[in-house]
Amino acid sequence: MLTLIPLPAFEDNYIWTWHDDRHAVVVDPGDAAPVIDYLAARNLALAAILVTHHHRDHTGGIAGLRQRYDCAVYGPDNSRIPQVTHAVKGGDRITLPSPLLCFDVMATPGHTLDHVSYLGHGHLFCGDTVFGCGCGKLFEGTPAMMAASLDAILGLPDATRLCCAHEYTLSNIDFAMTVDGTNPALVERADMDRALRAAGRPTLPSTLALEKATNPFLRFHEPSMRDLAARRLNRPDPAPAEVFGAIRAAKDAWDG
Repeated sequence: MLTLIPLPAFEDNYIWTWHDDRHAVVVDPGDAAPVIDYLAARNLALAAILVTHHHRDHTGGIAGLRQRYDCAVYGPDNSRIPQVTHAVKGGDRITLPSPLLCFDVMATPGHTLDHVSYLGHGHLFCGDTVFGCGCGKLFEGTPAMMAASLDAILGLPDATRLCCAHEYTLSNIDFAMTVDGTNPALVERADMDRALRAAGRPTLPSTLALEKATNPFLRFHEPSMRDLAARRLNRPDPAPAEVFGAIRAAKDAWDG
């Protein structure tokens, strides 16, 4: 029996922790303290760390965890993550003996150039590529790059559970309402996720089906989003990557 929980860290990070009551795997431990506390309280050993990209709020706890548990660290081949013991890239497969887990590595650049995601057992640990009703800012990649990464995710089964690294869902819904506010699925989600947060519960993991229905950044192939981009770009029939770029630009301006 496997247990998956999002450990809160900082203001809005989640450190996804999967365990079998003996050994655990954690994803993107930006802070070692909540992981150590959780594992100690349940007498769990840390078998492995999965890292999606080099940002400090995803990697800052690795050194402390390795010092304590001497565990394997899987992540991109990037000098900014010197603690990685097993460099991975898109197309690789990771098999862990305990807990018994297998992950396919997906290259998902856009937020950063080194970003990867881990797909296994119906779950996608997608870091900062997809958020609840949102996506990561393009700090290093291009709109075309991120659109290609999102297309790869869109090709997964609808039941795939998306384990995102931040609790940004309500803010993302507020933005989504400005570009897709007549979408009944989005209106329904807004009520559902606001109720979850009011009860102190996470909005994640989400499902790909829900994101396809409500997340404007995964709806860049939809006619309504294409029409929105055409108006913003002041020309007809923008390409899908341009549609995504227009939505991302609108979100960046909205954040500002």
